[in-house]
Amino acid sequence: MKTSLTAALLLSLGLISAPALAQKPKAAPAAPAAAAAAAPALVAAQSDLSFVSKQMGVPVDGKFKRFEAQLGFDPKKAEAGKVQFTIDLASVTLGDPMLDAELAKPAWFDSKKLGQASFVSSAIKPLGGNRFEVAGKLSLKGLQRDITVPITLAQDKGLTTASGSFVLKRLDFKIGDGEWSDTSMVANEVTVKLKLVFSGVAPL
Repeated sequence: MKTSLTAALLLSLGLISAPALAQKPKAAPAAPAAAAAAAPALVAAQSDLSFVSKQMGVPVDGKFKRFEAQLGFDPKKAEAGKVQFTIDLASVTLGDPMLDAELAKPAWFDSKKLGQASFVSSAIKPLGGNRFEVAGKLSLKGLQRDITVPITLAQDKGLTTASGSFVLKRLDFKIGDGEWSDTSMVANEVTVKLKLVFSGVAPL
């Protein structure tokens, strides 16, 4: 009762307003949401992108020394996953400086003008047994083709390794154009092998 009389007196003197009396105490600020889990990151030092072509029937090994990959992937929700991959074409090597200089020319990778190749996934299909099919578009030398890459995942000590291989027809991308388009000299089919190691992937 005494409190009500005091409030009435203060109101009459104009020292407080009715809304102030009716105002509810402010709720404590909500605790910040937990930080989103970090996206998977490529461990480049443990990853590898190589290929095998044939020149007059003799296998020739090569590889790309620089590439990047962005992965959004939960093994339990594979269909919602996304993969983007870029390759620095100037990093290609056959292990011989003279041959590497030849590959940089317009007839081959034309890496001074068209420095990157890229792959963007459109679908990831789980096959069971930690195996997946990754479909998407490969862009190379200004041309695009649909490809499907079979991938197997393995996990060890917090790292996830994606391994796979596929056959690429080089003439689909005008690699080895002109006089080098003779497939009796350089085979059209090139086997591409990849081993990509990621940190931050959810358990299989």
